[in-house]
Formats: sequence, structure tokens, C-alpha cells
Amino acid sequence: MHAPTHPIDVDPQETREWLDSLESVVAVEGRARAHYLIDQLLDFDTSLHGDFQGRVTTPYVNTISTDRQLTYPGNLDAEARLNAMIRWNSMAMVLRAGKHSNVGGHIATYASAAVLYDVGFNHFFRGRTDSFGGDLVYIQGHSAPGIYARAYLEGRVSETQLDNFRREAETDGLSSYPHPRLMPDFWQFPTVSMGLGPIMAAYQGRFMRYLEHRGLIQHQGRKVWAFLGDGEMDQPESLAAIAMAGREKLDNLIFVVNCNLQRLDGPVRGNAKIIQEFEGLYRAAGWNVIKVIWGSGWDRLLQKDATGLLRKRMMECVDGDYQTYKSQNGAYVREHFFGKYPELLELVSDLSDDDIWALSRGGHDPVKVYSAYAAAVRHTGQPTVILAKTVKGFGMGEAGEGQNINHQLKKMGADAVRAFRDRFALDVADERLDEMPYLKPAEGSDDAQYFSSLRQRLGGWVPARAHDCAALDIPELATFAAQLKASGERGYSTTMAFVRMLGSLLKDERVSKKIVPIVPDESRTFGMEGLFRQIGIYSHVGQLYTPQDAGQLSYYRESQDGQILQEGLNESGATSSWIAACTAYANHDVMAVPFYIFYSMFGFQRVGDLLWAAADARARGFLLGATSGRTTLMGEGLQHDDGHSHVMSSVIPCCVSYDPTFAYELAVIIQDGMRRMYAQREDVFYYITLLNENYAHPAMPDGAEEGIVKGIYLLKAGDKTAAVRMQLAGCGAILNEVIAAGELLEKDFFISCDVWSATSLTELRRDGLDVEHWNTLHPKDAPRRAYVEQCLDGHAGPLVVATDYMKIVADQIRPFITDRRFVALGTDGFGRSDTREALRRFFEVDRHFIVVAALKALADDGAVPRSLVSDALARYQISSDKVNPANA
Repeated sequence: MHAPTHPIDVDPQETREWLDSLESVVAVEGRARAHYLIDQLLDFDTSLHGDFQGRVTTPYVNTISTDRQLTYPGNLDAEARLNAMIRWNSMAMVLRAGKHSNVGGHIATYASAAVLYDVGFNHFFRGRTDSFGGDLVYIQGHSAPGIYARAYLEGRVSETQLDNFRREAETDGLSSYPHPRLMPDFWQFPTVSMGLGPIMAAYQGRFMRYLEHRGLIQHQGRKVWAFLGDGEMDQPESLAAIAMAGREKLDNLIFVVNCNLQRLDGPVRGNAKIIQEFEGLYRAAGWNVIKVIWGSGWDRLLQKDATGLLRKRMMECVDGDYQTYKSQNGAYVREHFFGKYPELLELVSDLSDDDIWALSRGGHDPVKVYSAYAAAVRHTGQPTVILAKTVKGFGMGEAGEGQNINHQLKKMGADAVRAFRDRFALDVADERLDEMPYLKPAEGSDDAQYFSSLRQRLGGWVPARAHDCAALDIPELATFAAQLKASGERGYSTTMAFVRMLGSLLKDERVSKKIVPIVPDESRTFGMEGLFRQIGIYSHVGQLYTPQDAGQLSYYRESQDGQILQEGLNESGATSSWIAACTAYANHDVMAVPFYIFYSMFGFQRVGDLLWAAADARARGFLLGATSGRTTLMGEGLQHDDGHSHVMSSVIPCCVSYDPTFAYELAVIIQDGMRRMYAQREDVFYYITLLNENYAHPAMPDGAEEGIVKGIYLLKAGDKTAAVRMQLAGCGAILNEVIAAGELLEKDFFISCDVWSATSLTELRRDGLDVEHWNTLHPKDAPRRAYVEQCLDGHAGPLVVATDYMKIVADQIRPFITDRRFVALGTDGFGRSDTREALRRFFEVDRHFIVVAALKALADDGAVPRSLVSDALARYQISSDKVNPANA
């Protein structure tokens, strides 16, 4: 049973005595002693009543009281004029783009956050210099027009580019949102897929600490700022970031949550209070919480509120009310907010309706925002979140201020534009309103000089992306000599081959310190436990306990300079760490070499949005999809068997995907990937699938390197003089079945087979598409031919390609096999729990089905009688009534 609440002070004298007592303790013995006594009182109450009646939130007022506010260090009048110009330009570029090309854009988000950004840009965001690494700022995606508008004042963006906002294909334009891949000198972080900004920023702060603790960068007090929306904080990735950052005590991390109370289509918490909810959430997770709710105009009213009735009214209004107030006018606020209690009407009796309407929210008051930012920067031992209350569409007036429709609002009428000009006192003549000219201070004016001085004091441009990190000296292929040799009768998995290769890299002085191994919670599954003792698991506090397995050779060792990032059961967090490592070359001037290994089923499927963001961020690193394929993971079944990760990886243009079978293939691929990414500094990343199946590995054939990298090479040549010939290709888990099928065809049916290892069907497709594109644009030149087609020259017979993935993976190269019959085999359908042999038979990719498919292709060509297909079905006991696994 909850205790009754007393929002109104029923005994002010008693309250004053308690407060005087607490104040006395603070004055004599300090704040720590006072808080100890408060905790004792709460513990005593809990021991008596068996539950906790303490609150997790503070009153619905600003955290920083007026007597603790700092004096604003800038020229408020000049900054107000500059802020108005940036607001205007932000609106004008969207409206002008809409007129020119109807591409639209967003106005309302930046309108609500303009002061939040301006105070940061003017006084806090330190740019990169020769001696300082710079702060990192994650811009909320929908605020991009405002950032471009500021860059126009800075001279970094032209009028032509502003007019080409959202037009990049064939013009000198600007990206719709923060896109580093499209604007590689400007944007640092892709943030518009909501929820990704918080988690990427949090793990960026952690990775910065990781680099500092490992001695790869200096500790310079750099900050990671993340500007977020209150609506996007409902994303699971956002909530995951909060817990980790609090646990890790990331005092280099500052979240600024723009609480304009609106999602894209309506209130975030219409029936509640999102700021109070967030305060409890962040505070419980160990964050320092600063609320910026009310602007300076409210200070006098709160001071006059001797009974606490105004605070009570502030608290009892839900967010839906507050949104409605700001879509109306001062008279409406007087009646519906203050009018509930006669005492509050008396409190504002000396204010006109215009005065009441001018009472702003804290996020629109630079003085309040500055004090909050300064407190956040000073705070140590915890990450800080600033919960700033604003109005979505602030300044848009009747066209959209505080209205549910304003996120989609891309046009404003002439009257609304005129009202905007008047509200912010902009120097735009009536006759030019329809033109909506871009504004900036006159060259050499006081405002221009002041604006320039603010940035000069803080260093380089923000945002700005660097990409001049020095290349690495990459180990040669011979570094992996053990993997290039035959294993004899000894079998091992490609996962184990990778772990051994990783061990070799960790011993190579050229790259050892730059290697960043990342695992979610599967190190032992992947055979990586030997690295625990060798290089340690990163922990910001070291190891404060004796591990249970301390007596074992590979005990669980955590250390402050540990190299492994062990992220727990958190694929999103691990991927965010990987992204931070993959982009360290741009953000920290460190060419990190990350290897993130995970269950392939829980890679692209679970975090595909983050991996697309990695592509946008120009990530360079390795993804290792372990236990890959739909038939290799015995006994696990539907939600563990991966038959489609290569489908998903293929849709990311800069993701270079491989499905190797043999250790030497893996060695060639990793070495070439390191050359491309870290020596040639190419903005790609690699997805390589690994197997948990043990088998013998042959030595690398002479001259195979080029084909391995390009996607296909001849593994075993058949008899070129044979009357009937067949081409078989496979990769990953199924290549050994393909090899066995070739032997069966030769032994049982006297058909000569060439066997190909197709290490990357995706890369073969991309090569084919490049050839098609060139041929289309050069109709008078001799046509080029796809690499896979060239490889098959002189190798007669149909081509059967079998993989442990959906047939669409093999089908990628179908358009480029123009001179023969093509058959794709794959594992379409849901996974099953069984042995490998049973699963491959079920999905029709084992050696026997490959033989049947080959005979059917030959029969269709008239090269063999159809009776051979029936003979094979009978020989291998395959029922003609077998259900299609794709439909099972």
C-alpha cells in the first residue's frame, strides 16, 4: 500500500526545522555526512514497513537553481542575431528545395533544438587540432538542415549547395541527413536511423577509454556529445546504451535529449511526463541527470510561489497538456494552466497574455543551457544526461508550432514565413520574403567577427571528418604459413584456423597492438579462451575478484589494458564497439584492426541496421560469422541455423563477403583484406563466414591467390578428353560435399568433373555487374566478359553450384553463365535440429543430391539418358515424393 502524498506543505514550520537541521549538518560535517543520514532514514523506514517509499525523481523544475547558475560568457544579443539567421537559413533551405525539386526536408526538429546546438557550437564543442583530438559530436539526423545553415555562415557550404539540399546524384548538393559516405569531409557519424545514435555514441565513449587505457591515444579530456530525441529513446538500442555507460562510469559521455514531447506523429508520453520517466531511468543506471525544463522567465514566478502550488501544477500537467499549450496562445495558457487554481491566476495577474506566451522552456534559453553544459563538462565519475524541454517547431507559429503534423511539414505559407521573420527580428524586406534569401552577417561586421572568434577559440571545425591516418605495414601472406600447408589426416575447423591466424597477428610487432578482438559472449565456443591470459579482457577497473578458474591455464583475466572487448550477450553493443574501432582511423588517428566474431545467425539478422550504419560511417574491419551455414550446427535448429547471412551481407555495397572452406583460403582473404583496408586505406569491410566442422585441409594450389580473392578458382581438374564433362562448384560447408559428388560421378557414372571453389559468389556478381555496366556504355567496343565466365572457358558441361545458404546466393552469378546450363542448390527453408548428414540430405545439398542435379542437367542437355537420373535416385534411396524443404 502506497503512503499518501502531500504535495502542499501542511506544516511549513516543521519542514523548516528539518531543512535547517540538514543545512547545519552540511555546513559542519559536509554533504557526504548529510546524505548518509538521509540514507539511514530511508533504510529505517524500509525496515519498519518492508517497502521503499523513496522517490527516484526530483521536482519538475530545473536541476540547477538560479543561485548556482553561471554567468553567460558570450554576447547574448549577438548570439541571438546569429541564432535567428541560422534558424532562417535552416527553414529557407527546406522551403526553397521544396519549390525547386519537391524533395522536401524537416523543419520542426532543428527549430526545437537550435539553442541546444548553438550553445554547444559557440562554447563547448572543441574541434580537432594538431595537438588535440577534438570532441566527438553525434548530431540528431533530422536536425541536419540547421547544421548546414551554420556551415553556410562559416563559409563551409555554398548557396548552391543549400539550394541542392537532398539532391546529390548529379549536382553539388547536400545529404538529407548525416552521411559520412556521401560527405566524407563533413559528417563524422550516421545517426538518422533512430536509436543507433545513442548506442554508437555510448560505445564510442567506451572505446575512447579503451584506447587511452591501452596507451594508443593520450587522455585529453575529450568528450562524446550525443544529441537525441525523446521519442527515439524508446528504441531498445537506446536503453542498452544507458545501462552500459552508467556501469562503465563514462564521464566522457554527455547525452543531450531534446524533450520536445513529440514523436513523429504525436506525443511521446501524452498521458505522462517523459522527462520524469527519463530522470528515473538514467539516475537508476548511474547517470548524472540535469533537467533544463523552464526558461529564465519562470524564475521570478517560482520564487514567488511560497506554497509550492506552481510546482504542484507543473507536476500534475501531463505532456499532452504541455504540447497543447504551445499550439495555442497566452490567453489559453492563462486559462488552462494557471486558471486551475485562483492563487496561480493571482500569481500572474501582473503579466499580459503576451508575457505569459513569452515564458519559454529551458531548452530555448541559452543561459539555462550553458549552465547545464558547463556542469556536465565538469562532472566526473558518471556520464551525464541533459533533459532539455523544448517545443517542436518552435518559431513556426500557426504553421506548425507544437502541432502533431509538424514533423512532416515541409512547406510554410507566406503569412507563416512573415511571422517567422518578425518573431526573430530578421532583416528581410517584405518584397524578398517570397525569395527567402539566405542570411549571414556582413563581412567584417561585429557579428561576423564575433562568430569567427567563437570557433577560433574552440579549434577546428565541428562537425568535420579526418581521414589522413597513416597506413599500416601489413604482414605478408607467409605470416600464415601454417595455414597454407596441408594438415594431413588431422582435421580442424576454419574457426580454429582463424584463431591461430589471430594469434600470429598478435605476435607481429607491426600490427599486434592495433588488433581489436571483439566477441559478444562466445569466446570459449570459438576456441578463443587461450587469448584471455595472453592479452586479457578489457575492463575499466581491472579485475577486482579472483576468477573461479584462476588455477587453469586459460583463466578469465580482466585488466585495464586488456585487448579483448568481451561485450556479453549484446550483439548491438558488440557491433557498436566494432564500428567505433573500424572508424578509429578518422576519429582518433589510430588505424585499429578489429575482428568481431559472432554466431553468424545473430549477426546481420539482428544488427543489420547497425551494419548499414557502419557502411555509411566508412568502417574498415572484419566481421567473422562463426558456426555459419544451415547444416553445420548439429542439434541447434531453427533459430540458430544460418542460411541467409550472405544474402544480407550482399546488399551492403562496401561489404566484401567470403565463404571459405579451407584454411589457406581464409589466410589469403584476411591478408588481402588487411592490404585493402589498412595499407591502401580503402573504405570497405569484410564479412567472412567460419565453420565449426573439423576436416582435413589441403595445401594451397599454386597460383590460387587471384581466384580466391576474385571469388572462384579451379580446385580439381577432370579429364578434358572425356566424352561427358561436368562443372561443379561449392563453398564453405558444402564444398567438401561437392568434391565427394565429383568423385561419385566419375566412379559410378563415368562423368569427368572439374571442381571449383567459389569463395565469393557475391564478389563474382559485382564483377559481372561492372562488366555489364561497361558494355552498356561502350557499345562500339569489344564487349568485356565476367571473370566467372572467363574462368569456365575450355571447361565443358553444365554448372552446378551448391552452398549452405539459400539458392539466391548461388543464383547471383546465373546472369553471367551464358554458355551453359546453370543449376543452383541451396538451403531454402527453416532450419532443423539433426546431424550434419541428415540436414544436408533434408535440404538436398549433400553429395547424392549434387550428383542427381548434375545428371539432370546433363540429361536436359541430351548428354546422358534420363534413365541415369532415375538410377541415381534409386541408388541413393531418394524418394520422388520427398517434400521440398523450402516449403516444409
